[in-house]
Parts: sequence; C-alpha cells; structure tokens
Amino acid sequence: MDGNDLPPIIVKKKGHGHGHHGGAWKVAYADFVTAMMALFIVLWILGQSQEVKEAVAGYFKDPVGFKEGGSKIPFPGKGAGILDGQKSEEEIAQEVEKQKIENIKDKILTEVSDNKALKSILSNLKFEVTNEGLRIEMIEEGNNIFFDLGSAHLNDRARAILKIIAQQLVKLPNKIAVEGHTDSRPFNSAKMPGYTNYELSADRANAARRELMDDGVSNAQIDGIIGYADKRLRDPKDPYSLVNRRISIIVKYTK
Repeated sequence: MDGNDLPPIIVKKKGHGHGHHGGAWKVAYADFVTAMMALFIVLWILGQSQEVKEAVAGYFKDPVGFKEGGSKIPFPGKGAGILDGQKSEEEIAQEVEKQKIENIKDKILTEVSDNKALKSILSNLKFEVTNEGLRIEMIEEGNNIFFDLGSAHLNDRARAILKIIAQQLVKLPNKIAVEGHTDSRPFNSAKMPGYTNYELSADRANAARRELMDDGVSNAQIDGIIGYADKRLRDPKDPYSLVNRRISIIVKYTK
C-alpha cells in the first residue's frame, strides 16, 4: 500500500462565539449589588436620628460588647430592628440611653477603683439601673464614711467621689435628683431644737448638690433635692441599720 492509499485526515475546527465568558460576570454583578446595598445603608443612616447613628456606631466599634449589652440596631420601617422587629423607635432610644448610663456607671467605678485613697470604700457605692434611671447611692455603713456624725458636712472622701461622679454627669443632658436618707434613730441635739432627721437628710442632699455643681454640674441639670428621713429605708427589716444612712443621686432618663 503506497502513501496515496492512506485515508484522508480530516481536521474539524470548532468555532468560538462571544456568548460564553465563564462565571466572571456573576462575580462582578455580585460586587455591584453589594456596593449598592452598602450605599443604601449609608444613605439610610445619614437620614436617621442621632440615637440611631450612635447605636450603629456603637455596634461597629464593639459588636461583641454591644450585643452582650442587649441593645438592638435599628432598621427602617416603623422603628423595627435588625435583631428584634418588635422594638419601637422609642424603645430603641431608651435602650441606647440605658447603654450610655451603663457606660457612665462603669467609668465611675473604674475611676474610684483606680484611686488608692478611695478604693477601700468602693463597697459603699451602690449602682442600680431602674425604670427611673441610674441610682447611685453613697452608703455610710459606718460612722463618718461620707459625713461627720449628725452633720451635713461632707468629708474629703465624699467630695472626691462626688467630683468623680460630677465629671461623668456633665457629659449627659439628663436631669439629676439628689435624695438624703437617715436611719430611724431620732436626731437629738440641745443646740438645735426642732432639728429632725428630715432636716438632716435634706441638708445632706443639699450639700451633695452644691458639691456636684461646684464640680461642673449645671443648675439646669438639677431636678431637685429631697430629705426622706427614714421613710425610704434601704434595710426595712432593721430601721436602725447604718446602711439606711445614705445619699442617693438619681440620673433620670430623658424620656
């Protein structure tokens, strides 16, 4: 068999059209959609209230701590939230304010803890977040912790703590009330006839108010003072307990 008898070799060339380019276009489209969504979120945030902006900023600064604090990130649509669609706009604002107050509490505790002269009486400070706001209590639990016995005169420890508290309160627009409390022991003094636990508790509250204002709290922030005497006992089971002698500073919610 010579070479002329070999079967012909046929080469078929497949044409390559321009209709298929792999999956690259899908990636590009996904990037485009993501960018548009990011732009939408930014534009939405710019149009929200200051509370909403602070809530979103707080999440991105510390998402773990923000989540643990129980706050929700607001999302458009009748005050609903990404994490809880049942939250109203007012409830979200309250949670943001509550978080601010919690932060103030933490800062006060940190500053007192870092102060060698005050660290030993840290247990005499009690903090409680209530429906009214933040309640800070300076509890005697002994004689002359904050006041001279039977007197409205603040000692150095009390002034130092009130200064730390004031430095944090001036950062807030919230109203502040100051309460004075005593135990059930009657006030007896031959030098001050007619002077009772009502006068003593009110005078101590007023002394704390003056100190707060001397340290920067404005008169506009002060919502009032009151002397309760022994009508709001911290330990009602023991009316004579020293823990009933205290000053309460209430940082009220704005709403």
